[in-house]
Amino acid sequence: MKRWYGKFFGLIAGWLLFRHPAGGLLGLLIGHAFDADWFKSARDNPYGVLEVSSDATDADVERAYRRLISQYHPDRLAGAAPELQQQAEEKAREINTAYDRIKTLRKKA
Repeated sequence: MKRWYGKFFGLIAGWLLFRHPAGGLLGLLIGHAFDADWFKSARDNPYGVLEVSSDATDADVERAYRRLISQYHPDRLAGAAPELQQQAEEKAREINTAYDRIKTLRKKA
């Protein structure tokens, strides 16, 4: 189900703060942005890091993890420039963190 309370509270807060219907519309727009997660970075969504949807099966998550970690593993860039090795290490760390976070979230559910 889509979230709705950001729009509701944004409309009320905008109307009360600006004391004008345009304030309510501005608050509604900001509330919609919060409901749609426009202010979240990609790193806040572990499924986005692994490029799968949140309703993906465990096998899909595992397959995406293995594909991405084999692509960005630092050992594959052993003879590359230090900057590329650093970027590969950061990306691999991000992929591992996202995979661990998904596993933890699915254990709780």
